[in-house]
Amino acid sequence: MAFAQLQLAAPLARAVAEMGYESMTPIQAQAIPVVLQGRDVMGAAQTGTGKTAAFSLPLLQRMLKHESSSTSPARHPVRALVLLPTRELADQVAQAIKDYAKYTLLRSAVVFGGIDMKPQTIELKKGVEILVATPGRLLDHIEAKNAVLNQVEYVVLDEADRMLDIGFLPDLQRILSFLPKQRTTLLFSATFSPEIKRLASSYLQNPATIEVGGSNGTASTVEQHFYSVGDDDKRHALHQILKARAIKQAFVFVNSKLGCARLARSLEREGLNTTALHGDKSQDERLKALEAFKSGEVNLLVCTDVAARGLDIKDVPAVFNFDIPFNAEDYIHRIGRTGRAGALGLALSFVSRSDARLVADIEKLLKTKIELEAVEFDEDTPDIRRQGRINDGRRMYSQPVPDDSHHGSHHPGAIRDVAREGQFARPVPSQRRDYSRPAAAARDPFFDKPYEAPAAPEAAPAWDATVSRHGAGRSISANIKSKRRVAALFKSE
Repeated sequence: MAFAQLQLAAPLARAVAEMGYESMTPIQAQAIPVVLQGRDVMGAAQTGTGKTAAFSLPLLQRMLKHESSSTSPARHPVRALVLLPTRELADQVAQAIKDYAKYTLLRSAVVFGGIDMKPQTIELKKGVEILVATPGRLLDHIEAKNAVLNQVEYVVLDEADRMLDIGFLPDLQRILSFLPKQRTTLLFSATFSPEIKRLASSYLQNPATIEVGGSNGTASTVEQHFYSVGDDDKRHALHQILKARAIKQAFVFVNSKLGCARLARSLEREGLNTTALHGDKSQDERLKALEAFKSGEVNLLVCTDVAARGLDIKDVPAVFNFDIPFNAEDYIHRIGRTGRAGALGLALSFVSRSDARLVADIEKLLKTKIELEAVEFDEDTPDIRRQGRINDGRRMYSQPVPDDSHHGSHHPGAIRDVAREGQFARPVPSQRRDYSRPAAAARDPFFDKPYEAPAAPEAAPAWDATVSRHGAGRSISANIKSKRRVAALFKSE
């Protein structure tokens, strides 16, 4: 179905045409007509299928009747509220809405944490019709009386499952309590959990349920591979696959902020153009890292799941799961950063022995059997294991290999890995080494002598003299008990 068939208002149709939109995606084709009717919607679709346009365009179409050229803030109350879980996603959705509405008089703004509230406050005081926000910062503005929500007509909960995962349910409930009861509520997500369905039953009224491609599904345009790789071989495997598949740009997902920072530094030292994105970075650093990746200045974006939801960066050819995610649904969101809008993509996951349960959870979610593949290392690919280790908190199984002129594959001081069991990639075998016990050190002959008991004392010690020098010749009454004599380390006068 083409966008021309929607009969959008001229300002919206012009913006959509300039952005190159021609045919609607399945979620857009099903959701837009329903939202235009004013019904509540529960929409599920694979990530990267255009959910932002699916709720933004019909809302803007219905809000055109509120357009006003007045400069008075009273003529621009908040009429649509879009809530999102992360700052990056909020910024991205706000930019998309600005692009759709650029030929209208509707105003929009975005508020999220990590930056100063003052510029946001100034913008809110001028009046906006569409407010995009993360829950925590929106509550800050509500408490400061910067945002008044008593005229909101439309509420969008995007990536609502993620908001529940990171503990935003109390904040969502507080925010929804400030809104009018008569409103249109739209809930969009790539996955539907039982918690999301309970949330929908509490706040949506007779919603139209739209599921495209099946809930918890992955895009058919993404080619998925799972490689059996030991923990210590992952960086070597990353170099090998980047070279073998000629991958120029990719997301590299890890499970922790500390591991993210360390891996980024390590890859940078190994010659890869890399930056890190995780929750401990300031908002300015996070936005700069994203902008550098979008512009192509950076080839690898090493990140935590803060970048797994909704980020739309076009033409990223691959996603690496350096660590298998703890939550199987996060796997769907991670690999959704590639193969977007019908493009082809690669999802490459490194599986170690400890990941068996996590892989089983992904199999259960995807309803498919995962086959592990081996990584074939080229001889001319630099073995990262020989270049030293980064202390990432795990035990390091490495030891020096001595020089041997009869074996040409090793060099003095090279590092090798102790062989591991199972089907995981084995390191190059090392030379035979002499493990004989070193000669014992010479013993002191004093410790070899037999035990000799000390001789009995010939006389009482000096400190045990029975006669005091002050009381010589003095008789002592039989009723007075003499004091017990003890040794002293000093002599009293």
